[in-house]
Amino acid sequence: MKNCFLVLALALSASASFAQSAWSDKTRVLPDKLRQVPVGITLWHTPNPNYPQPDSAQAGHYVWKHQTMVRSEVADLQVVECGSFIWYDQQGWKANMRETPEEFAQLFHCPKAELRAGTTYTFAKNYRYATSAKSLYGGDALWYVLAKDKNGNLYKGMGLVETEANVR
Repeated sequence: MKNCFLVLALALSASASFAQSAWSDKTRVLPDKLRQVPVGITLWHTPNPNYPQPDSAQAGHYVWKHQTMVRSEVADLQVVECGSFIWYDQQGWKANMRETPEEFAQLFHCPKAELRAGTTYTFAKNYRYATSAKSLYGGDALWYVLAKDKNGNLYKGMGLVETEANVR
């Protein structure tokens, strides 16, 4: 019976370490997934920094309105995934969202999730919402795209959007 508890304890420990932060090396600025991948994609947000404003569709609610653009700088690329990490407290980067190539294609109006070199694709309504003034908080979101060229080489693009808590 003692061995069963030891095995369970080891399994839980392994599970907990597997579920650790997306940012395991606190001496480096990037989350693990984005380290040591060459940059070949430009990704940016506008407006940036971004401030909440009253949501005209729902009284008492707020929305941060911004667009996210992405462009391959190296070659035609096939999107592998798109997502973001968020930083809103002293713990640092946390995995936030992850989009499939199909979701990327829809959000960025990019047929088949194929980035054509030099062409800009836009997620026009990349909005964040709050249900009340009490739920307004600032934080940073590090958006990323990972994509491969025809030879299987992986490239990244990333861009930080600052979302502020104060209404202007």
